[in-house]
Amino acid sequence: MATIHGMDRRLGLDLILHTPGGEVAATESIVDYLRKMFGTNIRAIIPQIAMSAGTMIACATKEIVMGKQSNLGPIDPQFGGIPAHGVIEEFEKALESIKKDPNSIPLWQVIVGKYHPTFLGECEFAIEWSKDIAISWLESGMFLGESGSKDAAKKIVDSLADHTRTKTHSRHISAEECKKLGLKIFNLESDQDLQDIILTVHHCYMHTFANSTAIKITENHNGIALVNHARPTP
Repeated sequence: MATIHGMDRRLGLDLILHTPGGEVAATESIVDYLRKMFGTNIRAIIPQIAMSAGTMIACATKEIVMGKQSNLGPIDPQFGGIPAHGVIEEFEKALESIKKDPNSIPLWQVIVGKYHPTFLGECEFAIEWSKDIAISWLESGMFLGESGSKDAAKKIVDSLADHTRTKTHSRHISAEECKKLGLKIFNLESDQDLQDIILTVHHCYMHTFANSTAIKITENHNGIALVNHARPTP
């Protein structure tokens, strides 16, 4: 809110994203706020990575700008570093194994017993929630007004959320692969002036993170910024 205040919202928003991801709830709130301010006139620029929740935000824009070094990531909710898809797959594997061999129950009790009673349901809801809002954002933004928008959006999100395909939460999905999935990608290399500006800004932030205690920066083109710092070690 601080960095958007005072901006001419009629011009739309170029959103430079570099993030490993975050909570689905926070992501939904961010997109909801940005769309209230700029409508769907938002372009995501990915100088390096926008993973997980960052990918979801990128999918909420009208176009994604990516270079050869840029990557999105899988849409797979995590709980304390544990992938929700992995939990469900493990539980299903346990059920199948127990049906085939009841003697395997003690083994699976040790593995499945580490989850609290509602954990499986939370994982299922998180997966459904993240997919539903990503599909909705694509349909109402990137594919707004196009025939077959819902099917196109669902196909993309199903691919990004397919844990058996992506294998791991840290999987990098290149610009070319994003194009193949159906996302609207603008090649950063096709505009050398824009590429120079974007990468210069990105490198400045990377140097700041590497040489300061800053761990999160939200800043606009007028220099209005919110900077979060790591707490000093006691």
